[in-house]
Amino acid sequence: MRIAIEAQRIFRTNKHGMDFVALETVRQLQQLDKENEYFVFVSPGEDKCVSDSENMHIIEVSCPTYPLWEQVALPRAVAKVKADLLHCTSNTAPIHCPVPLVLTLHDIIFLEKRQSSSKSWYQEMGWHYRRLVVPRILNKCRKIITVSNFERQHICQSLNLPEEQVVAVYNGYNPYFAPQPKDKEVIHKYIDTDDYLFFLGNTDPKKNTPRVLKAYSQYLQQSTHKRKLLIADLKEDFIDSILQEEGIQEIKPYLSYPGYIYNKDLVALYNGAYIFLYTSLRESFGIPSLEAMACATPVITSDTSAMPEIAGEGAILVDPFKPEAISEAILRLENDQALYNEQVAYGLDRVKKFSWEQTAINTLAIYKEVVSSK
Repeated sequence: MRIAIEAQRIFRTNKHGMDFVALETVRQLQQLDKENEYFVFVSPGEDKCVSDSENMHIIEVSCPTYPLWEQVALPRAVAKVKADLLHCTSNTAPIHCPVPLVLTLHDIIFLEKRQSSSKSWYQEMGWHYRRLVVPRILNKCRKIITVSNFERQHICQSLNLPEEQVVAVYNGYNPYFAPQPKDKEVIHKYIDTDDYLFFLGNTDPKKNTPRVLKAYSQYLQQSTHKRKLLIADLKEDFIDSILQEEGIQEIKPYLSYPGYIYNKDLVALYNGAYIFLYTSLRESFGIPSLEAMACATPVITSDTSAMPEIAGEGAILVDPFKPEAISEAILRLENDQALYNEQVAYGLDRVKKFSWEQTAINTLAIYKEVVSSK
């Protein structure tokens, strides 16, 4: 097979969730499959995180905007290499595709009613672009990959798609996320203590930042430890606006907000954290919860969407719409050492169910099915 893969953003320095899924899948396919030929299309960037091999060609395609890159430059490049299929990895795809199409649809949040608009202009434009493109490509997809059974059922029911068109393929986590001694040199680049709570948020409303900060303020009122909170991927002005809206400006001295955190530093930060908070309103999978568990850090996550499916029945699940539920869970772990130890052991066992190798094996099986049915 001649397989084309869209991995447009994997060379950018500041990668996020879908970028890592594409990158890790490509890396595993490169290791596992020596039989088929791959053409991986990327936008130029500074982080050359994957290189050519005998049967995998990394092709940089330049274009001034993402919509033009995907709708014009990508299909031209795919036609040029005479691919048997194109796998688009990040929710959208060319409306006019010259070959059979496989789409990874991580979620359909952008088609659902929103709690509020995005604070980021980039995220807001992406939301509108996905709403425009996705309904126009669904019936052209031979297979739609999504990342959990929850999301598969939701997509089929919401978009009235046949169940056989949509396949759940779990994400994995990188094995370098593992227990290690505290690396204070790395930790202190981001926060001035090595005993803290960790929240991986951004400006997306689904990350639930206002309620998490409200919960943290309640925690500070009741805790005797008063551990600081490390907040990733948020700028000070955004945090200030939430603190003012919630009337909790007094907690700011306890917050550390260094902005984007490089993936290579996350291992140290997960290991250093006392608890990891992953209390989103909505997730289709939740790789960070696996990464934290793999580092022997207890996770508090939400009882909504796919998070119970991934974290499992033994995880600490809370109602993300209730700040008091989040703060109570933090205090339970802080005040019950036996429960804390149980959650460490549970997480280390739970992550054994997930790997990028299995993600690649399942993805390759889908490629074979699509090409054989042409």
